[in-house]
Amino acid sequence: MKSFKSLTRRAVLGGIAAAGLIAASGLPGTSASAQQDIDTIHFLIPGGAGGGWDSTARAIGMTMKQEGLIENDSYENMSGAGGGKAIGYLIETADRQENTLMVNSTPIIVRSLTQIFPYSYRDVTPVARVIGDYQILAVQPDSEIQGFEDVLERFREDPRSVKIAGGSVRGDLDHLVPASAFRAAGEDPRQVAYVPYDAGGKALAGFLSGETELLSTGLGEAIGPHRDGQLRIIAVSAPERVDVLPDVPTFKESGADIDFANWRGVFAAPGISDERKQAFATKVETMMDTGTWEEIRSKNGWQNLYLPPAEFVDFLAKQEEEMGELMREMGFLR
Repeated sequence: MKSFKSLTRRAVLGGIAAAGLIAASGLPGTSASAQQDIDTIHFLIPGGAGGGWDSTARAIGMTMKQEGLIENDSYENMSGAGGGKAIGYLIETADRQENTLMVNSTPIIVRSLTQIFPYSYRDVTPVARVIGDYQILAVQPDSEIQGFEDVLERFREDPRSVKIAGGSVRGDLDHLVPASAFRAAGEDPRQVAYVPYDAGGKALAGFLSGETELLSTGLGEAIGPHRDGQLRIIAVSAPERVDVLPDVPTFKESGADIDFANWRGVFAAPGISDERKQAFATKVETMMDTGTWEEIRSKNGWQNLYLPPAEFVDFLAKQEEEMGELMREMGFLR
């Protein structure tokens, strides 16, 4: 029986052949010309403003522009179908999307498995894995709940009284992670009362308005409101306490032995050339080695998890296999 620990693997950033693209980018007639041509990137975001996809796309674009890697950046939020609307659009309009990068994450695996949309990562072009974002559980600032142990106690008394908001559909990450935590603590994950919203920003808004007492979301989305006193994070799905939240215990410390990071990466339209795919990946790798990116990454509590195209595809195939096994075990798949 596999835990969430097996679902994430940090790759050691090694030298890749694309490094030559940077040195040769000024030479016309070389395969690196695609690198020179990418002076504009349009970011397609499968969810609404304020969510993890949105913040990641804008952080990447802002860093690239500020560091002179591109001249122009633009953004398009396209919510719907659990992210499937944006994926379908990218596929259907591929011939017009040469400069487009779509941000996505673990849900592209989960939602494909659950057939929320009829696509998978194979229908687009994986370019690079970029970051990992731990999941958190938060409560209202004045809540009597002090830690996940208190949540467990309430759950054992009345599972339906523990309502958890999340920015994704049932059976997706914001649901799977707390359900897995309850399961690891010996409880029935099927009893979790999960309230789904379309993207993290809407889940946060619903939670802040008092529609639920608990919120399951990514650390990057919650760290700002936590610092501002709008919510209080009580558990994080990291293997050990994170630097940006030294006083917040892990789920493991609180009686639920789980460890999970939601990766986020970028995908291009299907059918782009290998040269352009590698040029996009090289820009991402170069961006991640800048001071601007490090400041943003640290502020959001993100973990650098860069993988170039071929290794990213291998990772996706492995995670699809492992997530499918876990979801079947938990009753989310037949």
